[in-house]
Order: sequence, then structure tokens, then C-alpha cells
Amino acid sequence: MSFITILSIAIALSMDSFSVSICKGLTNKKFSIKTAILCGLWFGCFQALMPIIGYFLGVQFESLITSIDHWIAFGLLFLIGVNMIREAFGEENDQNTSNNDAKTMFLFAIATSIDALAVGVTFAFLQVMIWKAIFIIGVTTFVFSFCGVAIGNFFGSKYSKPASIIGGVILILIGTKILLEHLGFLSY
Repeated sequence: MSFITILSIAIALSMDSFSVSICKGLTNKKFSIKTAILCGLWFGCFQALMPIIGYFLGVQFESLITSIDHWIAFGLLFLIGVNMIREAFGEENDQNTSNNDAKTMFLFAIATSIDALAVGVTFAFLQVMIWKAIFIIGVTTFVFSFCGVAIGNFFGSKYSKPASIIGGVILILIGTKILLEHLGFLSY
């Protein structure tokens, strides 16, 4: 598989992480390079880890994984989105702490990288050089996620409450889109 093909796959896989990173940036009152790097690392590492797992699982569990991955992604993104909307209407609090804790980042990273698991299974079928592919996927997702936090923060610092609501709605819509695509109601 060529570099361009793997890069195209990496960009496609990183779009959910990019969208969620924008939402994270929207809810942060002040841009922090540390937050952007951490977000990039969480998403980049999970986007790289999932294809490895999928690659080694191979065809043994392909039907099980692909039959529920969209439900897991939908459920996690829906719950996180509803929580963001709820927090926006709650009392004034520092959203930087609640939005960046390890539990939340773990859930975000899992929800946005489940499709990468299926890509790893595909890589096993195509005998792709997995280490080269995961490096490209991880770095690409890191860059997109870092930029997403910066972009989201630029707009969110000006409009914090509406931005949290919009961010929550976007997460719910991403989860719904993933679910509808996998159920065959939307085409890729």
C-alpha cells in the first residue's frame, strides 16, 4: 500500500478526532499548548493503537467487531455530548478541568478510534506494513487534533456557553452519523 493511500486513510480516520478536538477547544476558556498536545497524544495514540489491535485480531473476530463498533461510538459520543450541553446550562464552573480529565479523554479517544480497529483488520487482509501505517495514522491524528483544539479555542473563548452547547450537539451528531452510516442509512 502506497504512502499516499495510507495518508488518505489516516486523514479520514482523524476527522472524528479533529471534530472532537474542536469541541474541546470550544469549551476551554484559554488556549493551552499543554492541552492541545495532550489532546493530540490521546487521539494520536489511540488511532495508532486500534489498528494494531485490529491487525492482530484479524479475521477471527471481524464480524463481532464490525457489528457493534458503531453502537459503542454512538453511545459514548451521545453521552459526552449530552453532558457538555448539561454543563453549559449548569452553574458557572471551570470547564477546563472537567473537560480534560483522564476519564473524559479516554472515552473521547475510544469513541473516535473504533473505526481504526476495523481498518487494522483490513490491513491484515492486505498485508500492509503495519508499523509504517500506524506511525502515519498516529502522527496525522496528532496534528489534526492539536489544530482542532486551537481552532475551537479561537472561537470558544469568545462564545463559551453557546460554544459548549454547539460542541455537545456536534458530538451527538457525529455519533448519530457514525451509527447511521454503519446501519446503511448514509453512504460513506
